[in-house]
Amino acid sequence: MTQFHSATKRTRVLRTAAWLLAGCALFSPNTSLAQALLAPTDDTASTTAATTTVGTVAAPAVVPSAETTGSISTEAGEPLFTGPTVDEDMARTNLRENSVDGLRQQLNIAEDAATGIRLGSFVLKPTLGQTFNFEKTKTGDDTESRSYLETGLKGTLTSDWSRHELSITGEGTWQRNVSGSGETEPTADLQAVLRLDISRETTGTLKAGYHFEREDADDPNAIANATSQSDVNQYTLGAGIEHDFGILRGSAKVDFDRYTYGDVDLDNGTTLSRDDRDRNEGALTLRVGYELSPALIPFLEGSAGRSIYDLRQDTLGFERSYDNYGLRAGIEADLGEKLSGEIALGYETYRFDDSRLDELGGVTIDGLVNWSPQRGTNITYGVSTGLEPSTTPGESGALTYTLSSNGTHELRSNLLARWSNSLTFRNYPSGSFSGDEKVWMTGAGLTWDVNRTLALTGDVSYERTNRDLGPSTDTARIGVGLTLRR
Repeated sequence: MTQFHSATKRTRVLRTAAWLLAGCALFSPNTSLAQALLAPTDDTASTTAATTTVGTVAAPAVVPSAETTGSISTEAGEPLFTGPTVDEDMARTNLRENSVDGLRQQLNIAEDAATGIRLGSFVLKPTLGQTFNFEKTKTGDDTESRSYLETGLKGTLTSDWSRHELSITGEGTWQRNVSGSGETEPTADLQAVLRLDISRETTGTLKAGYHFEREDADDPNAIANATSQSDVNQYTLGAGIEHDFGILRGSAKVDFDRYTYGDVDLDNGTTLSRDDRDRNEGALTLRVGYELSPALIPFLEGSAGRSIYDLRQDTLGFERSYDNYGLRAGIEADLGEKLSGEIALGYETYRFDDSRLDELGGVTIDGLVNWSPQRGTNITYGVSTGLEPSTTPGESGALTYTLSSNGTHELRSNLLARWSNSLTFRNYPSGSFSGDEKVWMTGAGLTWDVNRTLALTGDVSYERTNRDLGPSTDTARIGVGLTLRR
């Protein structure tokens, strides 16, 4: 009798355990396990099921490796047990995007990117760089070289809001000659972009920016006998809206730019005012795209604008203000992380107020393609067309075509190789000025991340300018430096 009661008690305990495990299995993605536990069985079957269930749940107690953790499926199509990492992910509301093959990435925290500084609902990521450079320039038979220190400061401030986004980026470089002679080339950039999520189909954009640079001595508008070229200031404002109409996508934007030019220091000790180049530019751009598929969207884009100079006539008596019109047709493609971009063909023209200046215009081709042939390698190809108004007497300006490519490749997890190339053709369609030129630039560099806050950099570059009229210019640079980031 005692043995009968003990057996009955043991059977009830096992049956209760089996039902408890079956209830837990209802919340598991393994439905075949839940069905097996809920199936009606006798005492012996219940004992067997309980023993099997205990063994199945206990087996993954050893945490699987990173290569098998994730959405890898069994033959039945059920995801494997993910171990303790499920609880960690459940506690996070903003999960990292999974990789293409569904595997979790193995991240080394010491080698991961800088995390930034939390400022309320914003994240600030500052970067400070210091490089020592040597530059040698040869123009005809004249050679000039200098050694200089370059200090660079860069930062991004990005909002962390549930809706909308404000992004502010700033970058500046300052140079100081240590030895030799040569003109320094300081730069500054500041841009703020506010994205407004008006609705699920409508997005608005507001932007403002500032850019500063010193005009290059090789620029066609540069002064030949100057010891220091003009400082160029550019102020920008813009607003745009984009709406998804289903298979049609439409966008409209308005842009405003203000250009001011500083005085030029001449080699005879005097200065030359360049106020006659100061101008305001405004343009309206409309774009309509048709969605053949989520990956291919042909589009048609048109623009119209006006450029007004502060002085009605420049120092030589030419009225440089003009109207500009442009039309482009192209296609936008998004084939995933491997290949994306757009390319367009069109025509653009500048029509000057002065009848003595010929219309400046020509065929335009613009495009940008991002290609990733393998993980860790990213390459960008670009082609662009620009119209550059001139200050040469009787000359309207130049039509400029630029081909470019740049890329990065991870040689190791903490060693990044960089390279860039560009070729620019500058042509004067009017033919009154025969100074057409070609500019070729190439460069390469390495970045070694010592840790997440410190990196060592090295760069080399070469630039050659060939002119139809005048001597060619060759410039070679080499530099090493340190970069601090947070």
